[in-house]
Amino acid sequence: MCGIVGYVGPGSSLNVLIGGLRRQEYRGYDSAGVAILDESGELGMRKRAGKLKTLTDDLAATPLSDGRTGIGHTRWATHGGPTDVNAHPHLADGGRLALIHNGIIENFAELKAELLDAGETFLSETDTEVAALLVAREYREVHDLTEALRRVVDRLEGAFTLLAVHADQPGVVVGARRNSPLVIGLGKGENFLGSDVAAFVEHTRHAMEIGQDQIVTIRPDSVAVTDFAGAPVETREFEIAWDASAAEKGGWPSFMKKEISEEPEAIANTLRGRLVDGRTVIPELEPLEPVFADIDRVVVLACGTAYYAGMLGKYAIEAWARIPVDVELSHEFRYREPVLSERTLVVSVSQSGETMDTLMAVKYASAAGARTLSICNVQGATIPRESDAILYTHAGPEVAVASTKAFVAQATALYLLALKLGESRGLLTPESAQPLIDELTSLPEKLQSVIADSSERIAELAQWSADTQSVLFLGRNVGYPIALEGALKLKELAYIHAEGFAAGELKHGPIALIEPGQLVFVVVPSPRHTGSLHPKVVSNIQEIRARGARVIAIAELGDAAVVSSADEVIRIPLAGPMFEPLLAVAPLHVFGMELAAAKGLDVDQPRNLAKSVTVE
Repeated sequence: MCGIVGYVGPGSSLNVLIGGLRRQEYRGYDSAGVAILDESGELGMRKRAGKLKTLTDDLAATPLSDGRTGIGHTRWATHGGPTDVNAHPHLADGGRLALIHNGIIENFAELKAELLDAGETFLSETDTEVAALLVAREYREVHDLTEALRRVVDRLEGAFTLLAVHADQPGVVVGARRNSPLVIGLGKGENFLGSDVAAFVEHTRHAMEIGQDQIVTIRPDSVAVTDFAGAPVETREFEIAWDASAAEKGGWPSFMKKEISEEPEAIANTLRGRLVDGRTVIPELEPLEPVFADIDRVVVLACGTAYYAGMLGKYAIEAWARIPVDVELSHEFRYREPVLSERTLVVSVSQSGETMDTLMAVKYASAAGARTLSICNVQGATIPRESDAILYTHAGPEVAVASTKAFVAQATALYLLALKLGESRGLLTPESAQPLIDELTSLPEKLQSVIADSSERIAELAQWSADTQSVLFLGRNVGYPIALEGALKLKELAYIHAEGFAAGELKHGPIALIEPGQLVFVVVPSPRHTGSLHPKVVSNIQEIRARGARVIAIAELGDAAVVSSADEVIRIPLAGPMFEPLLAVAPLHVFGMELAAAKGLDVDQPRNLAKSVTVE
């Protein structure tokens, strides 16, 4: 939620800021604004509710004087509605200081009352304006923006990233972060700040992390990072593994369609170099490898789509490593009294690595003595830095708000972890692991064929279903998380009622929802495997067909039994039982996207949603 960008250097601040905000639109927002210190030393500001285009159109009609220092922001409303006045930046100190903010200041009411008693006036309903006025008050005393911000941050409770500029200090942007994302971009004669690297990857692929409770001051030729007490801290630089073109549509009609097409590549990139001679080789996991053999429980923490990837990981870890696994919603986990020990491995799954619920759950687990491992797609993110080890997914930038390729990459990473745990515990030898490795490495090619062969037909089905108001999804075993994922995509994208059920639950209540014309997707397991649930799922199909439902089955090639039962069959290649779900999910991603498009909706930026939920 919210996108932040800051710039100092010889270039056009306006161009850098607007470009950085545009590449962060996926984060979710409802207003946008910029503040720029021009060549004459005047601080200019423009902000508008609505999409970024509303701001750029306004700037085109009435240009803002450009300069070499600036900050920009896209806001997702929390305190106060999405209006021009509530948009960021907020001005203070007679219009000479501008401040932007991502997060929530939980004690803003108390601080606002203090400021009102001191005679300050407020123009907005936001918690952010409180911070702006506090920093301005301190600046008038110390005449140094870094010191002024330092004096304020310890008074703020909650989560925040703050960026500020002052007309008295051209060529300086100061930022502070607590439980909210911020990363530094290192250029030649110029430097950047952003909520994530997308903010500045067009200009540099050289970046630096900023840690929890730290303040950064950037100038064109220097970067200084300290803790909130003012002491210098060690920093880590890294190279961004993708360039700006990876975050562009490249001729595709939507980012989502592009990213679904990249699902096979996301799996391949997550596997690349990690499977060698029947062994799983993941150097990033070395800090935890000595304790893997002693782990007696795994807890997977995640939200939304990542939670469903975690459910797939549970099946794999329990099957291959024989360790009990609990999959927990991050936002529920720490609000009870979970039982954790040093023999518990807590695995967090977050595409952005900034999901606030998951971050706080990881901190809780660490404090309780558990070992922590992060599965993440974004370099320099917070959750990996708070974890004992990290397993990057290498899916590349995912811009569409609703996750697709990140889901298959997360599941792949969890499968790699399951293999590693199985090897560490002596349950998987190179010989017994090789068939599983062969299945994994064959997935990208198989998934490519699924997308190529089924997308056109699924688009037709979506067109015919454009007026539907409810879709149900059924699956069993590893098909159950896929049913949940399919339903979530329709909720996110098409704004209709959609529910996923374990097919065995059908007669325990959900069958009451079946009525003539009800559209039901069924993920059908292969009949080839020992102990297959195929006959039971086919019986479910017959039960709902008998009550007038329309059934679209996702079934493997050669499954003849399902033909007479379903209205439509989408075929997937043959695969082992653990690997079928990564082939079955793509058609459901395509259907959600195409149904939303058929309804005339924005598939990349669904209403009310943000890509990265950075507030609780």
